[in-house]
Order: sequence, then structure tokens, then C-alpha cells
Amino acid sequence: MTGNPIINIRHAAKSYGSLEVLKDISLQVTKGQIVAIIGPSGSGKSTLLRAINDLDPLTSGEVWLEDEQVNKPLPPRQYETHINKVRQNIGMVFQHFNLFPHLTVRENITLAPKMLKGITGAQAEELAVEQLTKVGMLDRIDYYPSQLSGGQKQRVAIARALAMKPKVMLFDEATSALDPELVEEVNLVMKQLAEEHMTMIIVTHEMGFAQDVCDRVLFMDQGVVVEEGPPDVIFKNPANERTRNFLRKHLRGRN
Repeated sequence: MTGNPIINIRHAAKSYGSLEVLKDISLQVTKGQIVAIIGPSGSGKSTLLRAINDLDPLTSGEVWLEDEQVNKPLPPRQYETHINKVRQNIGMVFQHFNLFPHLTVRENITLAPKMLKGITGAQAEELAVEQLTKVGMLDRIDYYPSQLSGGQKQRVAIARALAMKPKVMLFDEATSALDPELVEEVNLVMKQLAEEHMTMIIVTHEMGFAQDVCDRVLFMDQGVVVEEGPPDVIFKNPANERTRNFLRKHLRGRN
């Protein structure tokens, strides 16, 4: 991929007291790239992902969305206005869905576009229908989250993020809370987004998905990006011993 980065992380560091979770990470993602972040638990993957929309603010370093600094140092009121605007362009899907339980699927999806983008109810309704159709959930539009399976909830969560028409989608272990038989229905939606060239950064434990769908893979361990490259290189010919050891455990039976 060529062109200016849509996400530009510069010298990202994050500490909790004396514990360094991220250590001087610099990373660029260009428009249309699908980037997987893999690595052992506790390696800093989710922290790095959450730093992109400042949900987990960095101790030092900068995050840019195109020409706008996401973690801009501002007085609290100005920062709140700034970050709310920036986050409209960064969709995020979490491990545990985070749907509002008291709202229907329709209401979960139309709420943010109406509140944050000021669009009419009819326009929000169109968006909901469009995105629910995309994720195969239109027939559940008037259901409540409690009436849905885990896979269905996650597909609604993806539709809700897409309804804001973001420039980038972040997926933080989007399938790890699901029963194995439900994982594929969510992966299919993510594969479809990949085919549409949606820019995505995906933290995942699913090596098969990363290998088959993503065009760039980052292996993290102990707060650093140990190695990165195309899936064929990372999965079949990794240069670093730490990467090789990790993949040996996670790719048994696949290759």
C-alpha cells in the first residue's frame, strides 16, 4: 500500500507505575490496509489498539488520524469536544459487545448518528437498515440484546460502529468471547469489510484469520513490536526467535 498514513503512531509509550506496557512503538497504517496484531496475553496489543482512539491514553508519544492529533494536549472541555469529534471517525468493536441492553437493535444503531452527527430519525433509520443488511441482522432490528446470541450481538456491534461511517475500524479480540461455532459468522462480516477495503486494525488470537484475511501482521511481545510483515513472511518464515516460538504453539495442525 502506498500513500499518506491514515493512522500514524509516533513513539508510543504507556506505563502503569513502574510497569512498562508499551515501549516506544512507532507504526503507520495506510488507507485500505488490514493489519493484524498478534502476540501473547499481556504483550500490549489491546493497550496499543485502545490508544488509537485515546481510550487508554499514552504516557508519552502521539497518535494521529490523518492530519489530526488524536491525543492532543488540551484543557478538559476543549479535549472532550475534540475527542468526541475524532472518535466519530474511528469505529471500535470490543470483546464483550457493549450494546445498551434497554435499547432495541434499531435504537442501539440509530442513537449515536442522531446524537453526534445530528442527522434526522429517517436518515438514521436508513443507516440502520443498510448496516444491518450488511451484517445479516435486518430481521432482528426490533429485538433486544437479551434475545440475541453472542455472534448476533457482535454483528450488531459491528453494524453500530459502521453506522458512523468511520475511516478506520478497530477490533479488540472481537471473537474471543464467542462459542467456537459463532466465531465464523463474525469473521465472515470482517472478511466482507476487508473485501470492501475498509481500513482495519485487528487484535486477534485467531492465527488462521490473520493469515487468510490480513495483508500485514504485527507480532508484539513485552510491549514492543518484535516483527512485522506480510502474513506469508510472518507465518512461514519469521525472522525472530520469539515469533517462531509463539507461532509454533498457535499454528499446530494448520500448516
